Amino acid sequence: MSYIDGFVIAVPTAKKDEYRKQAKISSSYFKEFGATRQVEAWGDDVPDGKVTDFKRSVKAKPDEVVVFSWLEYPDKATRDAANEKMMTDPRMKEMGANMPFDGKRMIVAGFNPINDSGQAAKPGYIDGIVTPVPTANKDAYREMADKHAAILKEYGATRTVDAWGDDVPDGKVTDYKGAVQAKPDEKVVYSWVEWPSRQARDKGWDEAMKDPRMKEMKMPFDGQRMIYGGFAPMLDA
Repeated sequence: MSYIDGFVIAVPTAKKDEYRKQAKISSSYFKEFGATRQVEAWGDDVPDGKVTDFKRSVKAKPDEVVVFSWLEYPDKATRDAANEKMMTDPRMKEMGANMPFDGKRMIVAGFNPINDSGQAAKPGYIDGIVTPVPTANKDAYREMADKHAAILKEYGATRTVDAWGDDVPDGKVTDYKGAVQAKPDEKVVYSWVEWPSRQARDKGWDEAMKDPRMKEMKMPFDGQRMIYGGFAPMLDA
């Protein structure tokens, strides 16, 4: 089974090109270490929330943009081995010393996909979502995610992925649990939806939300603490 490392990062707007350049360089290293895909997506439609949101999740400043990013691996063993290599590789150490963002506010964790529907083609737009789900509701969430994916694909989405929190560490400044105010009996779910374009995404959601199947769907989690946003891909390697 595949494995996901999911990242959320606050990057200064002025350093977008610098971030893109570093991400492109790092993609060759991650591939060497066993990753099968790296996606970096720049915040485009990232709303403020009443309780939680992506900006607050990484304490983003007014001059910073949220980046939604992930690495895909063939399995957890490959991911764990890759992380060990990264810790000792001098190229990664040098890159870490020159990151164009505040690494202390980056949040990262490992996730097991429980729904992966569609084709991983290069998307033109991405919806990123992070959700706190009661551990006892895992099966109910998986069932909802399968139905949700089927509907969104009818309206233009090319792929949907929902990944269950597996290796979600506590952070000193920020972390996934704090991002969604997760309770002790909840797990963090990292999800995304791939679309051909921003236009297709806007149209797809508009049509999907009018679908009675979507309106009837019950969420087995607290939707007020879910964070979401729209992101424009800047690297898909």
